[in-house]
Amino acid sequence: MKTSQFDYNLPPEYIAQTPVEPRHASRLLILNRSSGEITHSHFYELGKFLQRGDLLVINKTRVLPARIYARKPTGGKVELLLLRSLEPSIWRVLVGGKRVKRGLVLQIPNGPNAEIIEELSGAERLVNFSEPIVPFLDSIGEMPLPLYIHETLEDPERYQTVYSKESGSAAAPTAGLHFSEEYIEKLKSKGILFAEVTLHVGLDTFAPVTEEKAEDHKIHKEWCRVTQEIADLINQTHLSGGRIVAVGTTTVRVLETVAKYAYQECIVGEFAGMTDLFILPGFQFRVVDALVTNFHLPHTTLLMMVSAFAGMERIMHAYQTAIQENYRFYSFGDAMLIM
Repeated sequence: MKTSQFDYNLPPEYIAQTPVEPRHASRLLILNRSSGEITHSHFYELGKFLQRGDLLVINKTRVLPARIYARKPTGGKVELLLLRSLEPSIWRVLVGGKRVKRGLVLQIPNGPNAEIIEELSGAERLVNFSEPIVPFLDSIGEMPLPLYIHETLEDPERYQTVYSKESGSAAAPTAGLHFSEEYIEKLKSKGILFAEVTLHVGLDTFAPVTEEKAEDHKIHKEWCRVTQEIADLINQTHLSGGRIVAVGTTTVRVLETVAKYAYQECIVGEFAGMTDLFILPGFQFRVVDALVTNFHLPHTTLLMMVSAFAGMERIMHAYQTAIQENYRFYSFGDAMLIM
């Protein structure tokens, strides 16, 4: 399957630069993956398309203020973007700056020193901080907004979901940004259930696939967890006839990963660890019945995943329809419900 098949042209003015207020006021495109029918609505009407006993599965990860600035002994400025923790003091990091070589010790104002201990591919480095870095981030770190967002974010919490709890992501699970606390309570009052899983999102999630054949892409790994309590709730919902509705592609990745740990009549099992699941068209979904998601960048594994769920032709048609109807795209953009 050629990567070029997952392409579309989006004029820059369609890329949302700021989030809407309130969160649940964004638009919602509903795609019926069986018939291809498209319906236009708003996120605050999501409940009309759900039934009592359906289960919304959300990713409770929290974005780290992972962009920090350091200086070389010569005074030169270096940007560090934390990608993944290997140990409390050792991180995979994306660096911005010249001649950031192995052995270089960087000084972080009001923070620990950072030694480059290994040069990885491209601008990635392995960094050993003189102290665990996470306790310093609230005071020295900045929110790592995607490069296509050029406006200043007045409130950093708008790049967090209202239910974020566990810090560890380099990017937000953006489908969840549409949920306000008020709307969650409204859905619960209608008998809609919620379940929390965790997947710490890496920046590789948003990187375009550069290989000519999508199958040749080496998928990134991300840490995820589903507790036994949550696995039981998912299994009970399925056995009771309720639908498993994944909020975001990160949640899909978790759920379809833990399907391999299911037993007997269950569809998922308990799991904590790294996932390297790569979902392409042809993938057989075992858990997810419906998906709440945003509009994704061309050539990304996220676009490939939603194409696997709904069919590539239907997704591409839906995207073209969204452009014609002036939907807002990407992280702060509008949402889709694929059923």
